[in-house]
Amino acid sequence: MLVDHAHLERKAATSAINLEKYRDLFPRVEELNAIAIEELQHFQHVLNLLKQRGIPFARPQTSPWISGLMRSVRSGQRHQAIDHLICAALIEGRSCEKFQILAKELQSIDPGLGRFYDSLIESEGNHYATYLLMARGIDDAETDRRLDFYLDLDAELIRQPNPLPILH
Repeated sequence: MLVDHAHLERKAATSAINLEKYRDLFPRVEELNAIAIEELQHFQHVLNLLKQRGIPFARPQTSPWISGLMRSVRSGQRHQAIDHLICAALIEGRSCEKFQILAKELQSIDPGLGRFYDSLIESEGNHYATYLLMARGIDDAETDRRLDFYLDLDAELIRQPNPLPILH
């Protein structure tokens, strides 16, 4: 799971940088850079945990949930930006939820790892809110419409079994 977490942090940094290509987000490029930097710091923290625990960094596993969300991103600058932001928000929101669970459950099993996951909760929640607000800043009504679509898709994707030891 830590290897998967490392890859998710790396991908989150890449996603924040990729969002900078949308014209509607040019005024928000510094915010996106700050998110990317923070995600890279999280990536480095997870790499440090892997090293401390003697766990080799390995290839990433594909997440059917994330792939399912991203396959639904529409083409076209404005629609693509809104969809990409909503997907990023949902990924960050789910991470926030899962880190809360991990922090609580790991308290008695692995207190250090529990504290690590607890330290990420606020950041993930902030990224969720920032991405959603960015989408609303482009088009509030379209964001609401697409958020409804993505929440339905999320519910469908979550119900699909996944035997892999991954976060999403």
